[in-house]
Amino acid sequence: MQFSPGHTVGIDLGTTFSTLAQVNEEGEPIPIPNDDDDVETASLILLADSGHVIVGPNRTRAALENPENVVERIKRHMGAVEFKRTFDGHEITPEFISALILKKLKQDAEKRIGTVGNAVITVPYYFNDARRKATQDAGAIAGLNVIDIINEPTAATLTYAWHRGELGVAHGSEFKPRRVLIYDLGGGTFDSTLVEYTPTHFHVLATDGDVMLGGVDWNDRILQYVAEEFQEKHGIDFRLSPQVAQEMRNVCDIAKIELTTKQEAVIPCRCEGKSNTVRLTRQKFEELTGDLLQRTIDTTELVMGQGKLAFSDLDAIVLIGGSTLMPQVPRKLREVTGIEPYIHPDLSPHTSVAKGAAIHAAILEARHREGASGVGERVRRMLESIKQEDVNSHGLGVAAVNPKTQSTVNHIMIPRNMTLPYEVTQTFQTNKDGQSRVSVQVLEGDAPDPSACLFLGKCQITGLPAGLPKGTPVEVTYSFDKSGRISVRGSVAGQRAHIDIERRGSLTDEQVRDFTKLASEYVVQ
Repeated sequence: MQFSPGHTVGIDLGTTFSTLAQVNEEGEPIPIPNDDDDVETASLILLADSGHVIVGPNRTRAALENPENVVERIKRHMGAVEFKRTFDGHEITPEFISALILKKLKQDAEKRIGTVGNAVITVPYYFNDARRKATQDAGAIAGLNVIDIINEPTAATLTYAWHRGELGVAHGSEFKPRRVLIYDLGGGTFDSTLVEYTPTHFHVLATDGDVMLGGVDWNDRILQYVAEEFQEKHGIDFRLSPQVAQEMRNVCDIAKIELTTKQEAVIPCRCEGKSNTVRLTRQKFEELTGDLLQRTIDTTELVMGQGKLAFSDLDAIVLIGGSTLMPQVPRKLREVTGIEPYIHPDLSPHTSVAKGAAIHAAILEARHREGASGVGERVRRMLESIKQEDVNSHGLGVAAVNPKTQSTVNHIMIPRNMTLPYEVTQTFQTNKDGQSRVSVQVLEGDAPDPSACLFLGKCQITGLPAGLPKGTPVEVTYSFDKSGRISVRGSVAGQRAHIDIERRGSLTDEQVRDFTKLASEYVVQ
């Protein structure tokens, strides 16, 4: 593992807020404040003048801007080929926009701790390969050496164990492995993950999630309710006005936060000279969003089944993500599981993921950067002793023809929830004499029907020896690495074959270099 000069940090790149943290010499993970002395930076961008962007502006100010100049919720578009946006004459991608957020975090941190060279960046556990690669590319474009991608629930578990004083401590045989359910409801994504750990060994048992379910969906339900009330009174749908809709999204977000501590929020609205005030009670809010909450419970129960555990087998339920502060979340979990979720003022759902990423970064640095680690010797030895094991959140397969039905199916080679790293070898055959290449469609997903899976790309096996007879076996090995990224290698007739995965929609190395140059020219504030 190669490290660049400078500090090594952990970054929670969130849908609505992002945080950078570092482990200090005493072994304590510390969030690094931004220029406004906040440990969270809004993942919101204003495309200002040419070559100039503003990251994390005040949401009220952003609400008054031209909606065409505002970019938010970009994390939901990571790895999406259909995202289109043009700025300054350039077609910009989710990777580039996310890189501007990372650049802001990096430059603000450097004013306090010095040069930042390396980073571990978090992703939702349910991010697929395309989204993980997009996150790595964003880090590179921002000028960071991304030494690893870590799943958000895994990072949160590290923080939870550190908070309890159980990280790297030699408890010996007296320490009974703890089983923890990580319930991660962030601004834009949801994961439920089952983890078993000892002070030196962290093992994910099962995971599931939804990359299109998060706090912004609760906001949208309020917006829909207020819009319908306004339309009923005035016959106007204010959502058709981009400017008013943007302002109201901010107002509805504030109302949701108010309902965390109050029983009622007052939501004013003006459009086309008309006005209305909606009084939204907490009870009504919970009725409007009950199905969203139930989706998280359904996923959680599925994970428990995959992990072959009952709720009574758990030692704790840990809540992470700012959306877990909504009172209905811990209440619903208590009703369903019979367990009081672990809530402690020193374990913030806002920063626990970034802290865990910083801990993971420190572990990697302690192992691979001896003599240059930013922590003390005692802490370094403790970090070196920690082992982490994740699982893959999606199955990996190839499109194959069922010989009985002659229909194309998803032939699953690596099922989901296998301990990483994991690999499997598949033997294919050439179907004609003198064949020079083999093309295999790689799928991500667990459904038998390929159309229900994500088409990851084509695996092209080229440079086969000349004159091969029909039916020559071609061995292809597919693998997940520890960060959940997919790679392929192969051989034919005892020789290593050249293999490329033509990933659908991902940036090429040349595009990453071009965007890196472009990002370096932008003024980010």
